[in-house]
Amino acid sequence: MSKRLRRGLVRATALGCVLGLGLTACGSDDEGGSGGSGTPEDVEAALEEGGKITVWAWEPTLEQVVDDFEAEYPNVTVELVNAGTSQDQYTALQNAVDAGRGVPDVAQIEYYALGQFAIGESLADLTSFGADELEGTYSPGPWNSVHFGEGIYGLPMDSGPMAMFYNKTVFDENNIEVPTTWDEYVEAARQLRENDSDSYIAADTGDAGATTSLIWQTGDKPYTVDGTNVSIDFSGEGVNQYADTWQQMIDENLFTDVSGWTDQWYQALADGTIATLVTGAWMPANFESGVPDASGDWRVAPMPQWEEGGTASAENGGSSLAVTEASGRKALAYAFLEYANAGDGIQTRLDQGAFPATTAELESEEFLNVEFEYFGGQQANKVFAESAANVVEGWQYLPYQVYANSIFNDTVGQAYVSDLSLREGLTDWQDRSVQYGQEQGFTVE
Repeated sequence: MSKRLRRGLVRATALGCVLGLGLTACGSDDEGGSGGSGTPEDVEAALEEGGKITVWAWEPTLEQVVDDFEAEYPNVTVELVNAGTSQDQYTALQNAVDAGRGVPDVAQIEYYALGQFAIGESLADLTSFGADELEGTYSPGPWNSVHFGEGIYGLPMDSGPMAMFYNKTVFDENNIEVPTTWDEYVEAARQLRENDSDSYIAADTGDAGATTSLIWQTGDKPYTVDGTNVSIDFSGEGVNQYADTWQQMIDENLFTDVSGWTDQWYQALADGTIATLVTGAWMPANFESGVPDASGDWRVAPMPQWEEGGTASAENGGSSLAVTEASGRKALAYAFLEYANAGDGIQTRLDQGAFPATTAELESEEFLNVEFEYFGGQQANKVFAESAANVVEGWQYLPYQVYANSIFNDTVGQAYVSDLSLREGLTDWQDRSVQYGQEQGFTVE
């Protein structure tokens, strides 16, 4: 990495951008252990020797995983720390890397942010520990997402193959068929409003993750990344197909302007104001905990298609566990990753409602045949597993996607609140992302 690139990344962090683009890795302040690359044999030896590792993660199912791991390996102590969710943790992690102290051994990092930490040399390449031998263990979307260049910088913890959650009660009351294409989805949205219904097809105020996932499903690839060489192109056929379809719904006021994850949003999901939610397969637990009064009203269907008869899907959300380059106990840290994301920890997390990234679980009859009382007894995992198998391959995120997402509302998001069109907003997003990348030392086209 060039000195110019490193200086740029540090400067951006100092300006308060939530980047995850790091300095060259600093030494860990942990005592003992080897900080270099290792082998599978080193992993076994580290488990026998024992020691302490620190894990930064916000995912609650890891609490039981940690307890079980310590019970199986009594010489190992795992300190599980919630340093904040998503961008809050990334800021804390970058600050620790910058300071050269307080860096955890393991960090939960969402797929879209992983490349930023990898290119910043803040994460360890796990290949030498045997991570490359896990190919085939995970579904294609998550497995592709933990790769950067020739390295593997995390193990998938979960996945977010997309599906359409829909309120069957609202659909039945308005005589609406479940849409199988996005054109049918638009018609369903219109029918709800024409019926003078209190319901809207969805809540949408503009979201970077949802936008990129919908474009991902089209098969378009606006981001191409090869190390520090980046291409950004939001003029493709799939991008325009998405923009034109969504523009219709914005222009016709077919969305309700309720912001996601707010109390109002949960209430709108409960009372039928929001009739569908197209998102990742991790959502059921959120329905059960956040919208309990609507149990029995909701169902799950495949994601609507851009082309009639298609089966294409995309990912939305999901996280990895990664070993930091600053860790002084990389082998032991990797042992925890394998346990949590490729070993016994998988079932522990599934039992608590997590959605797997592993093909064995996605294909097991036990998993597929689970009946969700919340969804009227539906075997919803069959829909999710089919989606996981049909995720369009080849998608890439920018190595500074966290920054790109942070300017979404100032670019594409303006199409929801002004006369700016989505196409114009996407072009603005592209131009500002290109400019930023060039300022940081990337070669951007």
